[in-house]
Amino acid sequence: MNALDGIRILDLSRVLAGPWCTQTLADLGADVIKIERPGTGDDTRGWGPPFLAGDDPAAEAAYFLSANRNKRSVTCDIARPEGQALVRALAAHCHVFIENFKVGDMARYGLDPDSLRAVNPRLVYCSLTGFGQTGPYAPQAGYDYAIQGMGGLMSVTGERDALGGGPQKVGVAVADLFTGMYAAVGILAALRHAERTGRGQTIDMALLDAQTAMLANLGASYLVSGQTPGRLGNAHASIVPYQVFEVAPREDGSKDFLILAVGNDSQFARFCEVAGCAYLASDARYQKNSDRVRRRDELAPQIAAVMKTRPKADWLRALQAAKVPCGPINTVAEVFADPQVAARGMVEHWPHPLQDGLPLVASPLKLSQTPVRGPANGGLPPPRLGQHTHEVLREVLGWSDERIAAARAQGII
Repeated sequence: MNALDGIRILDLSRVLAGPWCTQTLADLGADVIKIERPGTGDDTRGWGPPFLAGDDPAAEAAYFLSANRNKRSVTCDIARPEGQALVRALAAHCHVFIENFKVGDMARYGLDPDSLRAVNPRLVYCSLTGFGQTGPYAPQAGYDYAIQGMGGLMSVTGERDALGGGPQKVGVAVADLFTGMYAAVGILAALRHAERTGRGQTIDMALLDAQTAMLANLGASYLVSGQTPGRLGNAHASIVPYQVFEVAPREDGSKDFLILAVGNDSQFARFCEVAGCAYLASDARYQKNSDRVRRRDELAPQIAAVMKTRPKADWLRALQAAKVPCGPINTVAEVFADPQVAARGMVEHWPHPLQDGLPLVASPLKLSQTPVRGPANGGLPPPRLGQHTHEVLREVLGWSDERIAAARAQGII
């Protein structure tokens, strides 16, 4: 069994936030039917290189592969009335409908919540947009990069201005990813409500809302104190020492670095003992974290000087033995070579028409009774464009081969 066996999702989303949400639900067992534009499909199929077959843009881009496993692809031209009717017919047999079109587009197509719940009162309808369905920015398109800026994330990411820094986006599209995860949680809650009441509901997800919520402790700090947080580079606003330090050079003479993440006063005392600077832990100015935060600019340089005296491997062994939180800064290649990542099964190899044994990052969800779907237990690799059109129309709608062929000839599918 899978946790979401029996749940069918009609997915009109593309790019990242929506597909990330539905991939999570598909991993848990939901039957996700991905509706794509005939001929081109999800924009990210062409967002490369890298492509699955070298530099061939006709092949799948790695970007698409990252967010679309365990789904079935159906091509349908929703700009045509016949395509819209097809989507409505499928929605009548689904539990969830998800889309990330501009505000108002779905109503123009007759695919808005009221129209679809007229044929399926239990339908959970999820819309993902940059700014939501209400408010002055609602009509505008919102993209992850802009939302990272508008939502305050870039104002607290990057080196301090005093050290020559400036605002910096996060290396992956976190506003999209978190919005997708919040949407998955909302859909699960709405499904539970529909089971109890027989009534669906609408979920209005906005990237800016999710990004604002993601400010977490920094947002709360501003609301409580009225003080605007700034950029601290690799340091922490509320804990010291909790940052990146340079250590002794590598054997080739290049610089090397280590994350030191001292979270409380006892850890600080243990760090100082390991580092041979117990005098810092006994200094009344630095014994409590609140004092270390206030004296960050005088304490951090002293620690930085000590850290440069030993190589990273020595620090890691000694600090880990003393239970002082620390860690290396791995490249992506080093992540996938890490024995812990391997032991946790975070890479799976999938059969695929273009490459058998296609390596993809696995779901991090590990359930003891209802494991997520993977290549070993009935999972589906990311689909080719329209791969399942014929299959889904026959299975869900009962269309004959002749009717499917006629729709294909007309360009509806």
